[in-house]
Amino acid sequence: MRLSLRFAAVLALAASLGFFANAQAPEPLLLQTPTLSRTQIAFAYGGDIWIVARSGGVAHRLVTGFDKESGPIFSPDGSEVAFTGEYDGNVDVYVAPAEGGTPRRLTYHPAPDVAVGWTPDGKAVLFRSNRASFSDPNQLWTVPVTGGFPTELPLSMAQTGSFSPDGSHIAYIPNSRWEDFWQRYRGGQTTPIWIARLSDSSVIKIPRTSAPNTASEVCQAADPGNGGVAGNPCLEGSDRDPMWIGNDIYFVSDRNGPFGLYAYHTATGKVQQLVNTDGQFDITSAGAGPDAIVYSQFGQIHIYDIARHRQQVVNITVPGDMPQVRPRWEKAAKQIQTAAISPSGERALFAAHGEILTVPAEHGSIRNVTNSPGVMDRDPAWSPDGEWIAYFSDRAGAYDLRIVDQKGLKPARTIHLSDPNAYYGDLKWSPNSQSLVYSDQALHLWVVNAAAGSTPVKVDTDLYENPTHQFDPAWSPDSRWIAYTRELPSHLHAVFIYSLAERSIHQVTDGMSDCLYPQFDRSGKYLYFTASTNTGLTPGWLDMTSLDHPVTRSVYVAVLRKDLPSPLPPQSSDETPQQQQAKPKPEPGPDTAPEVRIDFQGILQRTLALPIPAADFVDLAARPDGALFLMSAPEMGGEGPRRISLQRFTLKDRKAKPIASGISRVAISYNGKKMLLDRNKSWYITDATKAPAPDAGKVDVSELQVHVVPREEWAEMYHDVWRIERAYYFDPGFHGLDMKAAEAEFANYLPGIASRDDLNLLFREMLSYLSVGHMFVRGGAEPETGNPEHTGLLGADYRIANGHYQIAKIYSGENWNPRLHAPLTEPGVNVRAGDYLLAMNGRPLTASDNIYQYFQQTAGKQATLDVGPNPDGSGAHEVVVTPTANEHGLRNMDWIEGNRREVDKLSHGKLAYVYLPDTAGGGFTNFNRYYFSQVGKQGAIIDERFNHGGDLSDYIIDYLRRVPMSLDITKHGHRTIDPQEAIFGPKVLVINQFSGSGGDALPWYFREAKVGTMVGVRTWGGLVGIGGYPVLMDGGTVTAPRWAITGLRGHWVVEDHGVAPDVTVWQDPAKMREGQDPQLDAAVTIAMKQLAAHPRPAYANPAYQNYHPVLPPIPHGNGGGR
Repeated sequence: MRLSLRFAAVLALAASLGFFANAQAPEPLLLQTPTLSRTQIAFAYGGDIWIVARSGGVAHRLVTGFDKESGPIFSPDGSEVAFTGEYDGNVDVYVAPAEGGTPRRLTYHPAPDVAVGWTPDGKAVLFRSNRASFSDPNQLWTVPVTGGFPTELPLSMAQTGSFSPDGSHIAYIPNSRWEDFWQRYRGGQTTPIWIARLSDSSVIKIPRTSAPNTASEVCQAADPGNGGVAGNPCLEGSDRDPMWIGNDIYFVSDRNGPFGLYAYHTATGKVQQLVNTDGQFDITSAGAGPDAIVYSQFGQIHIYDIARHRQQVVNITVPGDMPQVRPRWEKAAKQIQTAAISPSGERALFAAHGEILTVPAEHGSIRNVTNSPGVMDRDPAWSPDGEWIAYFSDRAGAYDLRIVDQKGLKPARTIHLSDPNAYYGDLKWSPNSQSLVYSDQALHLWVVNAAAGSTPVKVDTDLYENPTHQFDPAWSPDSRWIAYTRELPSHLHAVFIYSLAERSIHQVTDGMSDCLYPQFDRSGKYLYFTASTNTGLTPGWLDMTSLDHPVTRSVYVAVLRKDLPSPLPPQSSDETPQQQQAKPKPEPGPDTAPEVRIDFQGILQRTLALPIPAADFVDLAARPDGALFLMSAPEMGGEGPRRISLQRFTLKDRKAKPIASGISRVAISYNGKKMLLDRNKSWYITDATKAPAPDAGKVDVSELQVHVVPREEWAEMYHDVWRIERAYYFDPGFHGLDMKAAEAEFANYLPGIASRDDLNLLFREMLSYLSVGHMFVRGGAEPETGNPEHTGLLGADYRIANGHYQIAKIYSGENWNPRLHAPLTEPGVNVRAGDYLLAMNGRPLTASDNIYQYFQQTAGKQATLDVGPNPDGSGAHEVVVTPTANEHGLRNMDWIEGNRREVDKLSHGKLAYVYLPDTAGGGFTNFNRYYFSQVGKQGAIIDERFNHGGDLSDYIIDYLRRVPMSLDITKHGHRTIDPQEAIFGPKVLVINQFSGSGGDALPWYFREAKVGTMVGVRTWGGLVGIGGYPVLMDGGTVTAPRWAITGLRGHWVVEDHGVAPDVTVWQDPAKMREGQDPQLDAAVTIAMKQLAAHPRPAYANPAYQNYHPVLPPIPHGNGGGR
């Protein structure tokens, strides 16, 4: 328990140093990103910027508003503060007077612009942005404090930086990290500090040394098979927050443990540690003043005196009202997490923002049946008799099953469940409204007699934890049987039936097809289910080979008893005597439900295919009168969420009648007469027996609201996050972290949280101690901002020339592709590079203006431009264009095609170039488009830089390692080599630090399969899997890595290390400035050398065979005479 003991020591020391103290209250405050002038400190807290005297005391707000401000930086003279403001859905750079006043906006581009510093003369603000990037990297820019067009620094990628006093150099961090809060991270995205001379972009690298990775406590062996770690076995840590003061560069680093403060002396090239944080919290951010450094140690602010080499805590009081903490009523229509319908369809049943609410179809009021601010109530189900609503609730700390009357007027009954760390779902009432079936995240299926309040009984346990896990439990009409599905060792699903009376399990289908969605017919005679025989590779959900394999399912009916006739007898049109005509039978109620008897022997022989066309069915629902509702949702090929189509089938009609389409969610009432639909974010309750008229039965959810008490729900979400980690995290030992101690200690910060964003900060810090990748914290309810700006873009680069904007480059894209719309290359738009952009919608545009300010509210709308070859307007003409909301795709396509042309040029047409943006749908599409179109080349460069992962790349590896097997010779045309769709020559894979997750697995597989050579720098080092977690009360999410990927030799691979290249090539900014791509150039050079050393064999055709056939003579006559 080394990490847990160390963590306890950290917190004990933190308490002794006053980290949990505050001048006004005992709770610690998360004061963030401090900056320093000669007299003041500015910092961010609660979504606002605050100012306090350098000696501490009572702080006051610099800017007042309802939007979010962060990252303050004092100007060199301390008179102004630059900061990042998130207003109207945009992230931009602002400047405000240090004594207070109205902020001035400096940037307008729709990409995030984040303030990071000032020029030494205080005339411009330094900021980062990926506005001109083709992928992940940001660049650094300066923008004058008076406004105007920003200037890009000549660095191919840069995250943050600090200028030398004379402005000739900059100390900067070249790359970002996907997870800043990954404790003791040692993968390929560790951040160095480089010193660049701006005149030529040449760099000096500040030396990095590191203690062993504390997650493993020992250096990893330099074994490429063990995570691909070649070279230095003790991997380097991260340096960040460079601050250039005088002749020294100060920074924070975790090279020797927690992030502490260091100095690099430019005169000697030596690194000195100034503040040792061993046994303490990390320094989370640091800012430079003229004579000192201010830093935050997870909320506690310190000042380090450079001359005296001493640091001291600054005691700060933050007074006043915190708007985000005030209790309030909040609209909840956009926060509906699950939806159901009452048994007769009179009301919709919603779970929203932790409350269970019912909404009338027509008459009546909305009812909140739980009224539980600060409690998470989930996944409600309405009993068939209409009396009860069951749901899961953490009111008592752990999730229990609670049952309340339909109006919520009486105290709810509680049934305690088995595991205090579990999450539950699949909640379904028995038809007699006495029992409930449900499942948990640990793959168990449970049943409980709710009427008796008995202890839940485990029904079964599934085999594999993966996204295809689904029980889909269904009750028999007499409430004595439960049908469900479970995976087999083959990863296909079979249908099982559980007897409540005998507590026995019976497998119904044989496992030779993938069977899902069992449903008992209401007559008790039949069992419906779907089956697929073309599931093929799709159960390998993490394998790339599972992509693009459309699955169809057919619907079957099993006759439960051997004495029953076929439900599909031969049809014949005959008259029926009146006395034999069947009279309508009353619908069976709970007391008259038919007894269900099942003869399991021979049940497969009594299974028939229903006359329903095969489709990609996603659910079935059996209802009275032999009605079977079928939900299908074909795959959309990555073009957005799947849309459901609903059909209704009856055994009598033997036809599936379309009911609805284009819906996101659907629920059928228990009596089968009504349905609840979610279509385009609107809700409807309509007749389920026929297609509804447009807008018929619309349910008014506009008044769906809940009472929000932020501090109560933040506390609930805090504990819910820890429970998610305990429930899903793959390592039962949690990487050595004492989870109980960590949850108790970090709870000390809850009373001081002032905003939802601060809560996310707390989540990130506390979860960082699990030391793992893919630990993401996202979303949550934030205050509403103004109307989005919808700034339009033209897909072009600009330069300032002769006092005007001149178009430097036009990005062409693919106008037939809606995602690559290039406004300036549409047919009829006569604009060329070199033209001047003189006016927009009649407003003159000059160099003193910010061009993007003119394009607010133009994305997707027509705009009129005045363009021409001359800055004085002579020869100008008007063009009408439609600006795009995002030009990132255009820049990415331009980069890909530029690389392809460069590889073709350098290799004299011998090498293919294939770019893989991920190992999911985009990478699958790109591989198929670019690899197979270049079959016939003698080798290939596979570029997976900036690969964001997705699946495991077995599909790509399978094709890359194909070898010639035979020749196919024909009389006409060229011969072919089989397999035909392959490139047989050398393969070189280009990797970088932004290749991660599936982008880590691809080079690992590439090396394991001995496909070829890898060039570049070490990959991210994040190879665990995530997905399928409960949503937090306000819609926020956290992940808990639940699939760990290891090698076959009992060792951990890739995670927290990355995959090292065979040939290390870093992107030298000086060469990049000249238009070179050192990594791509090296890859081509290596492939060409390998091709020269091992040229493609000239396979010889065999000689055509001569069997020397001897034709027999033709006989004359018949041998018998005449």
